[in-house]
Amino acid sequence: MTSSRIVQDPFLQSVLLASAEARQRCMELIDLAKRNAVSSSQPLPNDIKLQLSQQQRLLNCDLASLRDASRESIFEVRMTKQSTSEARQEIDRLHLQLQNFYYEERHLRGEISACESYDHQYQQLPLIPIEEFLLEKPEHSHDDERSLMFARISHELAEREALEQQRQGLLKTKQSLIADNKKRKEDLASLDKDLETFIDAAKPIQKLFEKH
Repeated sequence: MTSSRIVQDPFLQSVLLASAEARQRCMELIDLAKRNAVSSSQPLPNDIKLQLSQQQRLLNCDLASLRDASRESIFEVRMTKQSTSEARQEIDRLHLQLQNFYYEERHLRGEISACESYDHQYQQLPLIPIEEFLLEKPEHSHDDERSLMFARISHELAEREALEQQRQGLLKTKQSLIADNKKRKEDLASLDKDLETFIDAAKPIQKLFEKH
């Protein structure tokens, strides 16, 4: 697998291309020097010197461009590492947040389950059957389950308050009758006492009538 297939970034591909071109020009320069190699005592022909000089200048230009591209690629790598680190931190933060949401969801599901299974006191109230309630209060026939239960409890409360008022009224009547009965008993006791006193006072008169 070639490096061009491994490296997909356009800028890095351009760096690889510049490196390949510089290498190729260097190989051409070496090949040119080998083909025209002579002894050290004999100077190179002027045309060969010119070609070598031109190839050297081109190679220097390629190397300068390659150095610039290398510095820029290093900067790009640093930037990529920084952005990767920031992205990793963001992923870690989101993962932690997701875990917190998961734990919160599990906690809320537990709370909901506990609420659904809780034996509420209102469920033990001796409410009248729904059918009987709807016959008395047909305006609640289209209520949902929650609203219907609230209406039934309110109805039961009103009924119990009315019964409590009746009980209080009957209690007051009972207390009044007890007080009246007590007063009459006291009046009868007083009357009996007066009657006994009258009888005792009339005994001498009765004895006087008996003598005659």
